[in-house]
Amino acid sequence: MLRLHFATDDLKKIRILRSPDPAWEMICSVCRLKTDEGPTAFGAWRAATRNRLHRDERLRAALLPLRGLIPSTGYIPDFLTPAATDELPAALDAISGTPRREFMSQLIRLDATQRQIGRPGTTPRPDDTGPAVIAGSLETYFETLLRPHWPRVRALVGADVDVRTAALLDGGVQQLFAGLAPLARWRDPVLEVDYPVDRDVSLDGRGLLLVPSFFCWRRPTALADPELPPVLVYPVAKRPWDLAQTWGTGAARLLGRTRAAILSTVARRDGRTSSDVAHAVGVAQSSISYQIAVLRESGLVSSHRTGKYVVHTATPLGLRILDAG
Repeated sequence: MLRLHFATDDLKKIRILRSPDPAWEMICSVCRLKTDEGPTAFGAWRAATRNRLHRDERLRAALLPLRGLIPSTGYIPDFLTPAATDELPAALDAISGTPRREFMSQLIRLDATQRQIGRPGTTPRPDDTGPAVIAGSLETYFETLLRPHWPRVRALVGADVDVRTAALLDGGVQQLFAGLAPLARWRDPVLEVDYPVDRDVSLDGRGLLLVPSFFCWRRPTALADPELPPVLVYPVAKRPWDLAQTWGTGAARLLGRTRAAILSTVARRDGRTSSDVAHAVGVAQSSISYQIAVLRESGLVSSHRTGKYVVHTATPLGLRILDAG
């Protein structure tokens, strides 16, 4: 578990990045590419990407410096995710300009952590590559494999930002953090975050930047160095790349057919009203509010007001249940 310790000044300095961060999306997507996690959310993209890499020898060569540098688990060098920005050139410039001493220090740490989990020899040697070469590989990766999907990534991140902003305006920091459940839990003055290792980070008046991410999966992530500006990257609710006939019967067995159908319906678009859901599922309007309330109280559906309507979306937990079906 990651515990972020807030002081009074930190609560005044909470920010939300309004657009996807190219560096974090690249790093998280490479991790998704290396595993079979999230078959519904990422399966079609992963299959197409792997097929492209298999056929294109020049592309494989261009991306070679990334092999071993971005493991699917464990420590990932912080220089790959510089100060959060929604501008690709700024991110690449920062990566390319990483000081040599910092670059080598992080590679040494990466090598040590990979050896601890039984993967020696996978880290690139500092003499064989450098920050500028790595930045070039990341640019090729983004332009070839992520750029075609960027409008959709931006749309889903934007939808999440709208939800978080509304929560902050309506209920302050407490409601903002409550909306991160079950990924995080607010125990004033500590935000407890689902995390693969046990860590405590004192914000010390620096505040916290929340970075919504499409390719982040299952649990939030953060920078390894506690001295860097605090950042919490978390997964946004997402629709699968290809929803057609991909969800199985597991959700129906767990939730019942009606609630599973409702959850599936709200997951197919960025937001649906109760009337939309009732019409799509064929449930009487008089009972749809109750069914959605049950799903919301279980952490599977999130509801927020947009103008005069209340719209419903599937949470990351809801999508995980559908994905597991």
